[in-house]
Amino acid sequence: MRKYRWIAPIIFGLVLLVLWTFFTSTNVIGEYVLPSPQSILARLLSGLNEGYLVNSLSQTLMEAALGCLIAALIGIPLGFAIAHFAVFGATVEPYLAASQAIPAVAVAPLLVSWIGYGSAPIIALCAIMVVFPIIVNTAVGVRSLNQDLIGAARLDGCSGWNLVLKIELPLAAPSIMAGLRTGFTLAMTGAVVGEMVIGGQRGLGIELVTAQHLNDTPAMFATIALLSIVAVGLYLTLRAAEIRVVRAVAER
Repeated sequence: MRKYRWIAPIIFGLVLLVLWTFFTSTNVIGEYVLPSPQSILARLLSGLNEGYLVNSLSQTLMEAALGCLIAALIGIPLGFAIAHFAVFGATVEPYLAASQAIPAVAVAPLLVSWIGYGSAPIIALCAIMVVFPIIVNTAVGVRSLNQDLIGAARLDGCSGWNLVLKIELPLAAPSIMAGLRTGFTLAMTGAVVGEMVIGGQRGLGIELVTAQHLNDTPAMFATIALLSIVAVGLYLTLRAAEIRVVRAVAER
């Protein structure tokens, strides 16, 4: 059954690709609405060969990675604090949940007013979008730890930071990794949204805005395709790392 989990989405994707090619090649759908796969692939390869898509991708990845790092540095300790201190968790969690109702597009202009233009507000926007899933996954991971195991570690003299770093953090690592995996995908979205709203010299968001102004639909689809490919690749890479962490914890 495991092999069919891979075959089914591949077949489904091929069927969609065939239908897409048919409708665009017969002009049932206009090129300005939905470009053909061939034109999108040609524009994607052209952008990669000329280098401007590579430069834009590196800028977006840098912003997403820094935002995710900042969110991890804030979210993991905060998740531990929420899990360990009930009063603190009850105080903070409603406000964290309420913050998720605020659209990223609404936050971006405020960040420009507070921080200024450039990469800094975009990185801050990524961190804001990513920190919530990291906090939640960390808190859930710590709360779900086997309390008998924690009690046995305390009986062996492990307490304070030693307990957190040597016992709780490794055991909660799978949940934390899941939060980081989800968070980095959101960080890519945050970087693109930030570039589109805040602006900048380069980035995939800038490429989308430029293509929109030029009414260049194939270029927009090529940028979206590149973003999707990279996001899926990063997601699968982090998923593989998560599986390795789970196995390592299980073997302890």
